[in-house]
Amino acid sequence: MAQEVKAAGGVPLMWRTGHSLIKAKLKETGAPLAGEMSGHTFFKERWFGFDDGLYSGARLLEILSRHDDPSAVLEALPQAVSTPELKLDTEEGGQFALVAALQREAQFATAREVITIDGVRVEYADGFGLARPSNTTPVVVLRFEADDDAALARIQDEFRTQILRVAPDAELPF
Repeated sequence: MAQEVKAAGGVPLMWRTGHSLIKAKLKETGAPLAGEMSGHTFFKERWFGFDDGLYSGARLLEILSRHDDPSAVLEALPQAVSTPELKLDTEEGGQFALVAALQREAQFATAREVITIDGVRVEYADGFGLARPSNTTPVVVLRFEADDDAALARIQDEFRTQILRVAPDAELPF
């Protein structure tokens, strides 16, 4: 997503997950658009800065209406391979300790960048992996996305190795 925002002349900003956190950051920065992987999309441009599914749908239809072949526009979007939200169960409060240990000790050898704004997000040339502590339940939330199945498996293997390094008894959901 960041590359597409840059290509369109925007300045991408990654922030912590959470409806209220994203909404507050949108207000603080004055950004015209914000969103979460969960599907919340916040529009400030021509709207009120809150997420609204119907408005998001209407904006998508508006964009597609400008093209002779709307299907071609949708078909041209990148087709990444991704996991659903995976949850690694921990003891109460254990999610924060596990992610803190990853931030301190994990070594992601093939990573382009490690981002620790909200857990550990590891950017690769062909995808990303994320481990973040849930703020509401004793779980570490995991997500993975890559250009293809082989890259997804490689990224998950690297995360598996690093998580088991800091939490050898973890029962991984992938």
